Amino acid sequence: MSEHESTYVPKTGIEKWLDARLPVIRFGADYMSLPTPRNLNYWWTFGAILMVCLMVQIITGVVLAMHYTPNVEMAFASVERIMRDVPGGWLIRYVHANGASMFFIAVYIHMLRGLYYGSYKAPREIIWILGCLIFFLMIATAFLGYVLPWGQMSFWGAEVITNLIGAIPIIGEPVLIWLRGGPAIDNATLNRFFSLHYLLPFVILGVVVLHLWALHTAGQNNPVGVLIPKDRTAKDTLPFHPYYTVKDGVALILFMMMFAFFVFFMPNALGHADNYIPANPLQTPAHIVPEWYMLPFYAILRAIPDKFGGVVAMFAAIGILFVLPWLDTSKVRSMRYRPTMKVFFILFVLGGMGLGWCGAQLPDAPVIGTFKTFVLIDGDLNTYLWLTRLLTLYYFAFFLVIMPIVGLRETPLPVPASVSEPVLSGGATPAAAMAQAEKKG
Repeated sequence: MSEHESTYVPKTGIEKWLDARLPVIRFGADYMSLPTPRNLNYWWTFGAILMVCLMVQIITGVVLAMHYTPNVEMAFASVERIMRDVPGGWLIRYVHANGASMFFIAVYIHMLRGLYYGSYKAPREIIWILGCLIFFLMIATAFLGYVLPWGQMSFWGAEVITNLIGAIPIIGEPVLIWLRGGPAIDNATLNRFFSLHYLLPFVILGVVVLHLWALHTAGQNNPVGVLIPKDRTAKDTLPFHPYYTVKDGVALILFMMMFAFFVFFMPNALGHADNYIPANPLQTPAHIVPEWYMLPFYAILRAIPDKFGGVVAMFAAIGILFVLPWLDTSKVRSMRYRPTMKVFFILFVLGGMGLGWCGAQLPDAPVIGTFKTFVLIDGDLNTYLWLTRLLTLYYFAFFLVIMPIVGLRETPLPVPASVSEPVLSGGATPAAAMAQAEKKG
């Protein structure tokens, strides 16, 4: 697929003139005719959804920047003015605010799909690494944007997160001063955050182009996880258009319906009520929390009693994703054919959700309900902290212990020789593949 030859033929004089100087039409036509594995399911539609989400965020962000005032005395009021006085401002702001959540919903599903089907394995390591870089930039951009409304949660969230940088030995304090623009969070900080929040989406767009370039070069993975031989390309692939453009379009419509539901009916459901209170450095909120999509990493940060250790663990939770291609020792890509690893993967997903839930709780909240019934906890241990530590331990163990050991010791189910074999042999399930293999044996 990476050596797909161009089939585009310019027809008009303008097309011929442009094709000889800047072949953008040829590039688009070639991409539409790119041979794509014929067995891709709807989990593969989130790449297109993410591209739409990025463009929505950039467009709405540029419009909001035209009316926003990055000044601590006027930032909160300028956001309210956008909501009340700018024509359509309420819609643009709600689309941008909820668009961040939709973006992270799609990216988490996209990454979990890649993890389940082994899309990070050779020769797609660069695709995965670039995707992790996009994820990291998204987190940074979202945090910077969370500060801009200059509400209570914005100010105190910035206070907590920037203070973490100061915990880094030697370089922490100078970097903290540079980032804040002074010893405390003030007008210089807000200006820096606004500039970076405006810049980073375009950086993300550039990395996305590299991500697509790497994908075009290495070729797409598929649910079976087998490479498509050159002599079977016609049999195992379909043109990207119209087959997958239509499929992506259907998934995008359904996703946008969910997006619109939040924008028009529950616009503040994914935010925090305290952010509608103007920032007050003299009044600390009862519970300082980031947006929901950062809660798992916030929980990992709080799980470590040492401040610097928590910072290291939080960044390590993201950094470990970059080296994932070298931690998985299994020769089988898709967990569809790895029953043991599939169980650990399900536990990993549940653990991630559990970390998000723990991150939203008060650190000293008492354990209640079912959890207290099954776990013996006494005195000062009667908190969500120990559940957070247990889930944090599993998070790192999944990558550093479970994935390498299970990859060496488990016996995977028989993997089809090609993309089309499961269908042509009369069954696409692992059980059918095993039965077919036993029949041949």
